[in-house]
Amino acid sequence: MFGDATAVDDIDLELGSGEFFALLGPSGCGKTTTLRMVGGFELPSFGRIWLDGVDVTTLPPYKRDVNTVFQSYALFPHMTVFENVAFGLRRRGVATADIRRRVQRNLDLVGLNGYDKRKPLQLSGGQQQRVALARALANEPKVLLLDEPMGALDAKIRKSMQIELKRIQQEVGITFLYVTHDQNEAMSMADRLAVMNGGHIEDIGAPDRVYDRPATQFVAEFLGTCNILPLDTLNGPALRLPDGAFVEPSAADKQSIVENQARIGIRPEKLVVTRMAAVASGAAEAPNRVHGVVRTATYLGASTEYEIETAWGGVLKSFAQNLDESSRARPGEGVIVSWDAAHSFLLPAEADSIPAAAPVTGPFRAVAP
Repeated sequence: MFGDATAVDDIDLELGSGEFFALLGPSGCGKTTTLRMVGGFELPSFGRIWLDGVDVTTLPPYKRDVNTVFQSYALFPHMTVFENVAFGLRRRGVATADIRRRVQRNLDLVGLNGYDKRKPLQLSGGQQQRVALARALANEPKVLLLDEPMGALDAKIRKSMQIELKRIQQEVGITFLYVTHDQNEAMSMADRLAVMNGGHIEDIGAPDRVYDRPATQFVAEFLGTCNILPLDTLNGPALRLPDGAFVEPSAADKQSIVENQARIGIRPEKLVVTRMAAVASGAAEAPNRVHGVVRTATYLGASTEYEIETAWGGVLKSFAQNLDESSRARPGEGVIVSWDAAHSFLLPAEADSIPAAAPVTGPFRAVAP
């Protein structure tokens, strides 16, 4: 807590050994505060933090087997690359020969072989980030904390660094706790991720599970674009949209339909847009089909992005591959939007359900009672 403000509220989080775990969420959600508590830079008001079975809640940062890579990199400008990477090892009294070996190994690992005599100001932003990473890895911590380390890089370098960072993590086998607000970063690198909102963890799991079957509407809309359709009536497994169209939920959702689940979500890339001219006359209505009119059609080369106005006044977004010109709908044209039941997911009427984290055996655990 900071005064009367609660930055992180009642979380239970466990990281597995060698896992790449991402904390994801908007500004002010509590993700950086969580990382800082793990690193020892903030003291939790309540709860405990364990590292490999040892309670480290009150230990200062230098007594925890943890290293941190910050967005600013925090390199010493008057030192060479070698000296920056060796700094922590020298403070710990590591033998000179071992320092040389570990510095060289980690410079090779991050692709900076031959840069050991350069100063930070002689390096690009991406190279400085690699030095900061090599310095942290040289200490061989049990957990490496990364606080939005790619925030200052341009898009092209950031993309290549995502691939490199994942490769490095898999090679060294150290547990990574990565904080970011960038959904693509988290989903492309993490083995698991947690989406935070208002100091709480709203969802936690593998990236594909959290994206394809989010626990709440907040998670569904934070991880990319999502169509949220209101359900007008619920009568057992029978669901209907405001225009009367019948909705068939996925097999998993059929087993868990409850009264407060009053929305259904579908990702834009899962929708199929069919021009009315291509629909056979007198064709029987099927579930998961919505009539609409194309409001906008934006050509993007490989795909077309549609905004489609529905009969009840809602707007659906769809991304459709440009397989051939005849299949592309035009603004003002009537279309049918359909989807496979397996690609949809039911959402609570109130986005306040927070799933319990699956138990994982590993070196780090943070719990607030």
